[in-house]
Amino acid sequence: MSQSELLHRLELDSGAEEVFLWHSRPGAFERLSPPWEQVTLDGPAAQLTPGSRQTMRVPIGPFKMNWVAEIASVDDGRQFQDIQIRGPFSKWEHTHSMLPAGSGGCVLEDKVQYKLPLGPLGSAVAGAFVRKNLARLFAYRHRITTQDLKRHSATKAVSPMDILITGSNGLVGRTLIPFLTTGGHKVRRLVRSKPSGTDEFQWDPQSGQVDPAALDGVDAVIHLAGEGIADRRWSPAQKERIRKSRVEGTRHLVAAINKSSHKPKTFISASAIGIYGEGGNDVLDENSSPGTGFLADVCKEWEAESNQIEAVRSVQMRFGVILAAGGGALAKMLLPFKLGAGGKLGDGKQWMSWVALDDVIGAIHHALITDEISGPVNVVAPQPVRNDEYTRTLGSVLNRPTILPMPGFAARLAFGEMADALLLSSQRVLPTRLEAAQFKFHYPDLESALRHQLGR
Repeated sequence: MSQSELLHRLELDSGAEEVFLWHSRPGAFERLSPPWEQVTLDGPAAQLTPGSRQTMRVPIGPFKMNWVAEIASVDDGRQFQDIQIRGPFSKWEHTHSMLPAGSGGCVLEDKVQYKLPLGPLGSAVAGAFVRKNLARLFAYRHRITTQDLKRHSATKAVSPMDILITGSNGLVGRTLIPFLTTGGHKVRRLVRSKPSGTDEFQWDPQSGQVDPAALDGVDAVIHLAGEGIADRRWSPAQKERIRKSRVEGTRHLVAAINKSSHKPKTFISASAIGIYGEGGNDVLDENSSPGTGFLADVCKEWEAESNQIEAVRSVQMRFGVILAAGGGALAKMLLPFKLGAGGKLGDGKQWMSWVALDDVIGAIHHALITDEISGPVNVVAPQPVRNDEYTRTLGSVLNRPTILPMPGFAARLAFGEMADALLLSSQRVLPTRLEAAQFKFHYPDLESALRHQLGR
């Protein structure tokens, strides 16, 4: 059987030992997994010790299969190798090397030797396809490695924190946690179900019961929990669930923190730019007045509860439309756009304030370590776009036509009240406070954000 080899090299400002340590910490696998692949772990990630094994569920066309990998060798601070025990390849050996370079940096070298099933026939049929997809994979991995190390290296003077997070299984939470743990921080999860590990603590956001041990010794609390805004049509009952999950959940968590004998230094709570309501063509920032409507009212109550915290720095992160291939609005749009059935919503002139998921994570981290940041913070990219521009850009990235618009009346028939609030409203929001606090966006423009998330 013919063997193929790939070699990808990345120059980094961080030293070899630092890069090795980043790869060895919990969360590295999750950070390096492309969102468009939807690879899932069976159990916790393997430790970087020889003989450790990890089972993953990987997509193969419309199906998923198990891939069992084993850490074959480790040279602390310099290199490790994983091999496939069972999976889609006839052979897979991946050597990760951190080679010291000048000025205290290093070269990260990924060397992969692999064989496809069916020998020459497999190579002839699928060789080019596999090579192209591996190139996409390593391009993504190297972008993530570069940007995460830069964010963490910029805060070397900050001691590792003990952080409690709610909403750990949501779109933001499941990406934020591996970012923090690879940076050396300790993360605890506040969960509604029975705790399944030493890092989980139980709470009931409706009754207000919070395990006191969850807050013992924490440096910061990041509150992301809440019913999904667009998970289902807005019936009166669903709207009440949305409101209660945010307002009452925040109220009870803040009360528990206020009663705690050891208060965290920082409390970061999610919010949304929905607080501004319909904005038309007006430019909105954190000094703009709240709007009207269901979402605006929920956000106002939500933020009011977070401000009841005592003697703790409080930050409200007003998220825009978060772009992520693994969830949220973009994930819902992908199938129709890939089928060539995408198009603008309404007249397409409404402003859309979006933000890349990795910049959301970076903004939360920046707020966590920057004592001067408090109060509301718009978490949006600095370049909002109109809906028709968003539509054209997504179609271009996917190489698909975008000629099937959804008129406003059709959106209202399909989604009810939610259509006007989420799809047809116009919000031209700027990240004024983030930029004033010297936050650097990795994806300030729409096309680069989409290409990163979709591997295009």
